[in-house]
Amino acid sequence: MTTDWQSLREQVDGTVRLPGEPGFAENSFAFNKRYAGIQPAGVLSVASTADVARGIAWAREQGLPVVARGGGHSYAGQAATTGLVLDLHGLNSVTVDAERELVTVGGGARSGELYAELQRHDLAVPLGNSEEVGIGGLTLGGGVAAVSRAFGLTCDSLVETEVVLADGTVVTANEVEHPDLFWACKGGGGGNFGVNTSFTFQARPTVASSTVLLIWPMDDAEAVLPVMQRIMRDAPDRFAARIGASRAGDDDGIVSVIGQHLGPAAELRELLAEALATGTPTTVEIEDRTYWEAKDYLRHETSGDPFAVRTRTVDRPLTEAGVDTLLTALRKWPGSGNPDGAGIALFTWGGAINRVPVTETAFPHRDVLFLISMDASWSTEDAEEVREANLEWLTQLHTAMGEHARDASYLNFADPDLDHAQAAYLGPNLDRLREVKHRYDPDRVFTFPQAI
Repeated sequence: MTTDWQSLREQVDGTVRLPGEPGFAENSFAFNKRYAGIQPAGVLSVASTADVARGIAWAREQGLPVVARGGGHSYAGQAATTGLVLDLHGLNSVTVDAERELVTVGGGARSGELYAELQRHDLAVPLGNSEEVGIGGLTLGGGVAAVSRAFGLTCDSLVETEVVLADGTVVTANEVEHPDLFWACKGGGGGNFGVNTSFTFQARPTVASSTVLLIWPMDDAEAVLPVMQRIMRDAPDRFAARIGASRAGDDDGIVSVIGQHLGPAAELRELLAEALATGTPTTVEIEDRTYWEAKDYLRHETSGDPFAVRTRTVDRPLTEAGVDTLLTALRKWPGSGNPDGAGIALFTWGGAINRVPVTETAFPHRDVLFLISMDASWSTEDAEEVREANLEWLTQLHTAMGEHARDASYLNFADPDLDHAQAAYLGPNLDRLREVKHRYDPDRVFTFPQAI
């Protein structure tokens, strides 16, 4: 069957691009070059919600898979397809109702676009630390920010979303209209139930902040990690930090702590006193900042070269044996040509995240203290053996950590190699999510390897 691209061009106001045409690659491919070999048949850069509905209907008529692409940053390449990509980046409007502190953003906006408008009004919504990540994927998978211990998840601030369903119907989902779909959109994952074309969030005033960056040599890792875990276990909700250890190239690696405190630097320094007295830190930066300066300080981007991430969770600090398992593996990392290297990180959750009952939203991880993230990367220039060695190293580490942490994993750090992925991502909410999926997409028009 020949695909009738001309008929799609005639139906939409947006732009249809085929392989080799200008703009095709940058509007269709996944950020993670691990999936660079997956080329779509075509991409529709939509101009409106109506274009999304038309694109879905056309793809169904043509027998093509269809996926939506916001930022394209899915760790598992879920915006990559051999069918039709709906490029949403044109749906990037941001409007603020300052009086009610509500912000409505198009489903294709990037975090940086939303941040810019929020800053104009000095309002906060918990977002990630990358300017390029799409607001859709971030929100639909939960969305953990540096301020989430105080402000909650991105999805916890969601009050309404517009969704184009598999049959082309456009619905508004909130606590009153389509409440089951609204519940599912608060952490049940992007790409499962429809294409979200707008989101409305309840914002809040910003808070004067301080930030921390601490770095030690790897030799101090065994001493630093237990201390920092105790500090974060007992820390107030207004302080969150990422505790990490990493290696790149041939170096021995470093231990690091980076975070944001919704309070003064003097208070932050006091919270970190025990860590500052542990080992020999080579970098100590603890500074007062505005909320927006803190956001910029914490910004993080990666090379985009191939990478993989696996996660587990714990509700208490890791034991000495758990820490030893992480650090022993990191010292045996096989190496690669990617400057991002490999690492382990403990993201501090808890606080406001954990004050939401587990079934109140689709996001299930409401009793977690640390998300344990384990990552490896390689270069597109590396030999196949390097890629295989990194993935094998990561699999072995993830398996070994099963003795010290839960099988529960974070959906926004999607892992294509994860066994029983749906249960690990969605836990006790999985059965209800399956019911919502059957109700709104019974033919599974929206599907990918780990889809509900």
